[in-house]
Amino acid sequence: MTIFKRPSLKFASKRKREMPEGLWTKCPECGEMIHHLALEQNLRVCSPCGYHFSFSARDRVANLVDEGSFVETQASLESIDVLKFKGVAAYEERLRSYQKKTGEKDAVVTGNATIEGRPFGLAVMDFQFLGGSMASVVGEKITSIIEASTQAEQPVVIVAASGGARMYEGVFSLMQMAKTSGALARHAAAKLPFVSVLTNPTMGGVTASFATLGDVILAEPKSMIGFAGPRVIREIAHQELPPGFQTAEFLLEHGLIDAIVHRAQLRPRLAMIFDHLVFH
Repeated sequence: MTIFKRPSLKFASKRKREMPEGLWTKCPECGEMIHHLALEQNLRVCSPCGYHFSFSARDRVANLVDEGSFVETQASLESIDVLKFKGVAAYEERLRSYQKKTGEKDAVVTGNATIEGRPFGLAVMDFQFLGGSMASVVGEKITSIIEASTQAEQPVVIVAASGGARMYEGVFSLMQMAKTSGALARHAAAKLPFVSVLTNPTMGGVTASFATLGDVILAEPKSMIGFAGPRVIREIAHQELPPGFQTAEFLLEHGLIDAIVHRAQLRPRLAMIFDHLVFH
């Protein structure tokens, strides 16, 4: 007969329930539980496996440019419901909702800045705002920073993060593909460089326009990059897609992008590119 009873382990489930929410994030790639402070300090990259979590536009700007050098442009531009879109939720309601959620007016932040003292124009898309979708304001802000960079005879960098064109604005959204591409053509004619940085995901009309027009095209590891999604392509082609299809690694192997760059190395890589293409 045992003298002592085996202790109950019920406290384990109680302890799990009492764990504060929002302090830990599970990596979708390796399953590691990461404390939010450690994740932020590591630029929202999983240390064990290198998975790159989503990054807000403001955080990307802070990570890329010299401290205090960023001067934002066209910060007050807002989209309007020109088509009077009716659906599950009215377009204007969704815009107000995402503006409150993200603190941004729309899905891109643009401005002028320096990297190690080198001036350049910068546009950074924010996937947290309506999936980084490109509409009239996004296209206008990107086009304007390209044109300003051309006039100032300086390079331009665009960091893409988008699900594609914004359906709420219909053809007005699709027009931004030609608008941004035309501005880049004039930038190229002036013999000024454009560096495109593709992040997860970069899809649809963004991929089919400015995102893949860079003189140098960089991508974050394992980013999904393409026009239509894998499921749509599989249904149309009626065949299995190659392993890793539409990942940055697959596209590097097939020549669409020039390099895969870890988030922590992007700033020095851009400085090196500027040295080679402009400041020499």
